Amino acid sequence: MSSVKALFKFLGRLEGFAIAMVLLVLYIALIIAAPNVFTHPLIYISFLETVPPTLIAALGLTLVITAGEIDLSFPAVVSLSGFALSWGWKTFDPTYGAWIGIGLAFAAGALVGYINGVMVARIGVPSIMATLAANFFWYGISILLAGGLQVTLKGSQDNFVHELFVGRLFGSVPVQAFWALGLAVLLWFILNRHKFGEGIMFIGDNANVARVMGVNVEATRIRLFALHGMIAAFAGIIVTLDIGVFYPDQGNFLLPAMASVFIGGTSIAGGAGSIFGTVFGAYVIGSLAAGVVATTISGYWVQVVEGVVMAAVIVLNAATGKGSIAALSSRFRHWGAPVAANPAQELLPKDDTAPN
Repeated sequence: MSSVKALFKFLGRLEGFAIAMVLLVLYIALIIAAPNVFTHPLIYISFLETVPPTLIAALGLTLVITAGEIDLSFPAVVSLSGFALSWGWKTFDPTYGAWIGIGLAFAAGALVGYINGVMVARIGVPSIMATLAANFFWYGISILLAGGLQVTLKGSQDNFVHELFVGRLFGSVPVQAFWALGLAVLLWFILNRHKFGEGIMFIGDNANVARVMGVNVEATRIRLFALHGMIAAFAGIIVTLDIGVFYPDQGNFLLPAMASVFIGGTSIAGGAGSIFGTVFGAYVIGSLAAGVVATTISGYWVQVVEGVVMAAVIVLNAATGKGSIAALSSRFRHWGAPVAANPAQELLPKDDTAPN
């Protein structure tokens, strides 16, 4: 019995374990409900192609939310970076124009993120308002620059850049899935093993305490938003290269990205983030729509099912606390009892100037 408890305790400490189990159960249920679709590898290949752009944007958003902030401008960055890539592709020789476009895309994302960071950290504009305004503004800029028209990347299928970012490994597996996984590993190390990530979590928990601990709060926030801008630009590059076309309203996956972050276990209050929880969360969100349709249920039920699954996962994350499976049974045993407040948290001063 003690060995079983020890096993559950160990599993509970694994980041994203709960949402990984939800994803596994979801796939088992879909295999039972729609065996003709979900026993075929092509549906999973499709997920590996379509989910990564949302996942990439959600990974950057995980860092922002961990810092107690929000960034609603990344869909516009996806569009703007896609235009920058297509402009470089169209304007210069394709052999090096693609690389110029990629450089411009990352620069555009960094610029938008930097401006957001300055507005939040230096001017004191709440991040939800600053980035919401930025989303409208930069989407408008993208539409104006493109003249409201889509741009085709001519010869993209034969370009090395296409093969590098969105090609097929072993002739079938989408390369963008590996880029997304590699980014997740990198950001996990940044968040959990680097001074910058430590500063992000300190700021999300309490910015005043972070200052006392020697964290440059303003500079960290600016760097964080600039980094997220570049990550969103990478998502825009993947989207544009994958379909071979830029269109002005690409990047409209704000809600799926946010849902991936929250059901993955990242705290909406800041101070705690789960990178691998976001990875599994993105595949839960990305699989639901296709799964519901494959089961021959009316497409009108898609959002209903998504809402039920997301609510169930969020309740599971809340019940298990910070990854402790043992806490779930304790919550049920003490059902109806008031949750004890943490006196240490109540004594810590809150950062009244920090926008959330």
